[in-house]
Amino acid sequence: MNNSFYQTAIHEDIFKRIAGYSYKQDCPLPLAELRYLHLLHKDLQGNVKAGEIICNAYIVHDLMDIFFRLYEASYPIEKIRLIDEYAADDESSMRDNNSSCFNFRFISHTSKISKHGYGLAVDINPLYNPYVKEVAGKRVIEPATAEPYLERSRDFPYKIVRGDFCYELFISHGFAWGGNWEGRKDYQHFEVSDEIVRRLYHGWGE
Repeated sequence: MNNSFYQTAIHEDIFKRIAGYSYKQDCPLPLAELRYLHLLHKDLQGNVKAGEIICNAYIVHDLMDIFFRLYEASYPIEKIRLIDEYAADDESSMRDNNSSCFNFRFISHTSKISKHGYGLAVDINPLYNPYVKEVAGKRVIEPATAEPYLERSRDFPYKIVRGDFCYELFISHGFAWGGNWEGRKDYQHFEVSDEIVRRLYHGWGE
């Protein structure tokens, strides 16, 4: 594997970048269970870019393989930056089409810790692959600027569809895709199963 792809524990220099942002004071996840991953990716024009992502140690080897194979295949990903560069604001990161993983937060419009809060979910090219659901009879789109990309029959860049290379890689590594959900759609989102999260973090979702 290219030596630009590597993973490390969360050492002091990395922690300084995430403390108070993605790793909030009330985050129950021990730092020892997170990993920093450095990688390469290509944008739509084929430009090679360095990327950074933080994830749970449980999926770090999966993500190293997935992102390396996406890079080799020139699968376009516009940005992969630590969400802390956006002050851990998910909306800002998504509007900038930034792909990310760990961010201690709750599922939108709930009090349940998101799988992103455990570093067990990944969002890819989120501007072009939005999250949409009904809340109190009103349609909610995240990011709010992504309405033009809700019509999934249209052809546009960075779109994830069932059966494409990104989808197949994540599925082959045991992830579920939010684009397959009933009642709501999260086209950017790949996550481990509820059973895995409950096994790793007893009481999750209760």
